[in-house]
Order: sequence, then structure tokens, then C-alpha cells
Amino acid sequence: MKISTKGRYALRVMIDLAMNSNNSYISLKDIANRQDISMKYLEQIVAILNKAGYLETARGNNGGYKLTRRPKEYMIGDILRVTEGDLSPIACIRVENCSRKENCKTFGFWQGLDNVINEYVDSKTLEDLIK
Repeated sequence: MKISTKGRYALRVMIDLAMNSNNSYISLKDIANRQDISMKYLEQIVAILNKAGYLETARGNNGGYKLTRRPKEYMIGDILRVTEGDLSPIACIRVENCSRKENCKTFGFWQGLDNVINEYVDSKTLEDLIK
């Protein structure tokens, strides 16, 4: 499993909003400048986070984005899954009808790794990363 720039940047955006909003809206331009992310790519990431309900938006001069919840209420695993999809190390972990599953000598290993990954990312919040 490899986390793409989309997942990494989504975490940076969420942290930026948590640290800089003071309950006010933050413009994409400000986030882009602080995080050194292109506006075009940032717009794609923010659209995903907004669709997931993680961000609140406002238009106009004082518009922008802010978090819909407190940082301690965002699990890192949820943010990564929204941007990356399934975090499984191999595809067959999620396949219901894998014909090799019963005789696969490595399935237990991959399943264990999947559990470790998910337990870890689900044990950390946005607030944990800020601290």
C-alpha cells in the first residue's frame, strides 16, 4: 500500500484548516500558499473532502473553507479512505469469492497486515497529528 499525494495533501489541508481557522473560513489561496500545493490540485482535494462532509464552505469576500467538526472527531483512516479508497495492502483481502483463499499460504499474513494498517490509521485523529 502506498499513499498518494492526494491522501498526503488531504491530511495537510485538514491540518492547515484545523490550525488556522479560529472558527472562520480560510481561502484556498491561503492554504495553497502555506502548503505549497497548486490551486488546481487543491480544488480537487477540497472537492473530495467537501463531498464527504468534512468541510463547510462559504462564498464571497470572507468565504472559504473550514472544518465541520473539531479536530479530535476526524479519524486519519477516514480521511485517507475518502481520498485513497481501500487501504488494503492487496486486493484479494476484500474479494468475497476468491477461489484461492482457502489454500493460500499468505492470506493470513496479508490479512494481519491489513488489520495492523487499519487499526493504526483508525487510532489517530487530526488532533493527534497537530500535537
